[in-house]
Amino acid sequence: MSGPEQTDDGRPHAAVVYNPTKAPLERIRTAVAEHERQLAWKPTRWYETASDDAGRAAAAQAAAGDPAVVIVAGGDGTVRTAAAELRDTGIPIALVPSGTGNLLARDLGTPLNDIPASVSAAFTGADRTVDVGVAEVEDEDGVRQAHVFMVMAGIGLDAQMAQETSAVAKKRLGWFAYVTPIARSIVANRLFHLTYRIDGGRSRSTRAHTVIVGNCGTLTGNMLLIPAAVIDDGLLDVVIMRPAGPFGWAQIGTRLTLQSAARRSPFTRRWLSRSPELHALGYVQGRQFEVRFETPHAVELDGDPFGHVVRARISVAPGALHVRVVAPPSTAS
Repeated sequence: MSGPEQTDDGRPHAAVVYNPTKAPLERIRTAVAEHERQLAWKPTRWYETASDDAGRAAAAQAAAGDPAVVIVAGGDGTVRTAAAELRDTGIPIALVPSGTGNLLARDLGTPLNDIPASVSAAFTGADRTVDVGVAEVEDEDGVRQAHVFMVMAGIGLDAQMAQETSAVAKKRLGWFAYVTPIARSIVANRLFHLTYRIDGGRSRSTRAHTVIVGNCGTLTGNMLLIPAAVIDDGLLDVVIMRPAGPFGWAQIGTRLTLQSAARRSPFTRRWLSRSPELHALGYVQGRQFEVRFETPHAVELDGDPFGHVVRARISVAPGALHVRVVAPPSTAS
């Protein structure tokens, strides 16, 4: 891929798309100005997101200026919206994590709580191509819409959490804001019926409490939900939670805890590789996941609610987005 086109005087410029309710703007401006001076780039262009479109217009305006990089300062929702505009453009995005989850940033190894380091990666890092999830959904009136996501699409507990947990609570409490919705959902343990198929194959029916389609595998709190999920493998990983009461939830909780610990413990990894699969926690993998429900169910994408749907087709666009990440260490002697 060729490098970014340059502005009229031969110098590149950066663009910043920022959520004014989340991004520490003055600290970001200071770090950006420092790199502008060091690299002799033209002045950065700044685009504030609007609440009524989640930042889509700001991202489109940024892309129209043909920047060398678009720095996205906000949470997972702001990143998702920017990705919708910048996918397939070849313009890289760089992340300055400013939300509560920052799941994509965590997966890519973007520095968290370190604005100078994340801004430095935006100006001096390496470009990486990653996959983008595409969710085509249909509501009970037959209205169809298509949305992108970068981390996960959720139906059931995950979507209910997104709908019932306020932005204020998430900002003040972080992951703890989800404790009440999770506890309420576990106690009720309502299962719903669904019919699904992978990559156009045979249709299968099951009952589930939660369905999550992941492009990344890690939840807030560094909990590993989908061990096989890799953001640039051209595949989506689906986890179907179908616990049979409190004991099933206990099995799920134990397995997720062990999966998270396995990243640091070879012994735990070996034990998990030999342990039987859980009926309460089923995994499937493919490029396209189609699902139908008997009754409408809430859906969320990267933590944002998108209403109730009766049908969804979720697919992957391999390598559709360029992301500027921390450059690997030099191997030169």
